[in-house]
Amino acid sequence: MTRKNEVEITGLNHAGEGVGRIDNAVVFVPQTVPGDIAEVEIVTQKKNFLRGKLVSLERPSPDRIDAPCPHADACGGCQFQYMDYQAQLEWKKVQVEEAMRRIGGLEVEVAPVLGMTAPINYRGKAQLPLGGSPGQVVMGFFRPGTHDIVDMKECMVQHPLMVKLALSVRQIIEDLGLPPYDEVRHRGVFRHAVIRASFSEEKLMLVLVTRTESIPLQDEIVTRLREAVPELVSIAHNVNPKVTNVIFGPTTRIIWGERYIYEQIGDLRYAISPRSFFQVNPLQTRVLYDKVQELAGLKGTETVLDLYCGTGTIGLYLARNAKQVIGVETIADAVADAQYNAELNNVSSAQFIQGAAEDVLPQLVQRLGNIDVAVVDPPRKGCDEVVLDLLAEADVKRIVYVSCNPATLARDLAYLRERGYTAGTLQPVDMFPWTSHVECVVLMSRVDT
Repeated sequence: MTRKNEVEITGLNHAGEGVGRIDNAVVFVPQTVPGDIAEVEIVTQKKNFLRGKLVSLERPSPDRIDAPCPHADACGGCQFQYMDYQAQLEWKKVQVEEAMRRIGGLEVEVAPVLGMTAPINYRGKAQLPLGGSPGQVVMGFFRPGTHDIVDMKECMVQHPLMVKLALSVRQIIEDLGLPPYDEVRHRGVFRHAVIRASFSEEKLMLVLVTRTESIPLQDEIVTRLREAVPELVSIAHNVNPKVTNVIFGPTTRIIWGERYIYEQIGDLRYAISPRSFFQVNPLQTRVLYDKVQELAGLKGTETVLDLYCGTGTIGLYLARNAKQVIGVETIADAVADAQYNAELNNVSSAQFIQGAAEDVLPQLVQRLGNIDVAVVDPPRKGCDEVVLDLLAEADVKRIVYVSCNPATLARDLAYLRERGYTAGTLQPVDMFPWTSHVECVVLMSRVDT
């Protein structure tokens, strides 16, 4: 049974939902903004919280705006569509401060978030599921909390060429009467279209992910795509036959065009392959990497470890100011891309090793003797404790931590504090405007004893 209540929204949770109270119970309300006074319908009642649905606004927040995207009500991609951009940045700073205090028990100075001058069309990668039926294909993003696909007609956060290609992919598959994937019955062919863009060269890469080993009418699809989108320079095919929510299967091959597209960050040119990890927002990537370089404080004589290095983007960015950079990464294809990127930029002082950081570090410490700076850029789950222990035992003087998750960052900073490190000013960077995500970079320095 549902009921309606007037709720004042006083904060945001980590998912970007408005937070208020009804009596003594916390209520989460999507599509609300701190400062809103709203009529809310309670749709879920749990032991520790309520979940509400916005019915109407009694008094809108001063920070509330009309959503700039026509899909905002349905699409789950951007949680902050109803909030002024400057207010988004302020709330992201609050989110980081709260994580430091609540999870890490830390009083760390948090600098204002480095935002974008024009926070639109910034994404260089999209992973778009396909559904519907032959002749009636839908492609876009999932409705929040579901696997219902919101059919995308436009998207304000993607590079415009990516939207152009996405609409062409959907139209061509539809016109040819080909079957999109049906995840309920595990039938059909086309599961995802993964699109990547080079901002610096205005070129596109497409990966078609199918359930089947082959693409029906492949040559016809390639011909039509090339005619519709001249900026497309690479088409790959990935096969994923499993019943799974994981996007990619193990096999990827180029079926037409170039092996890479290339992106320029500063004076470096990076190759991006179909499965490469590369920062989604290349415009803010330079802002982030410049901050990493500043915090690393390199003079040209240092040995630098780049852990969780991916395709070597950060390590190569630092290499010209260091004596040597050694990157460590578990994924073989990423290491191959990193080595290629080093050759591409004539960087001879960087080398890359395949393996888990916790396995490779002991041998590296023994071989190198002294490590001046370590850069860690782990996935959302944060660093393995073994890695942090090894860095501390090696007496690494400066650890530059790049994080996409304030919660695990707070946990790891607290762990490092116990092992003799102190945090400098934490710098958030807005890599994902209109969403609740925030990237952070901070220097952990060894305390002299």
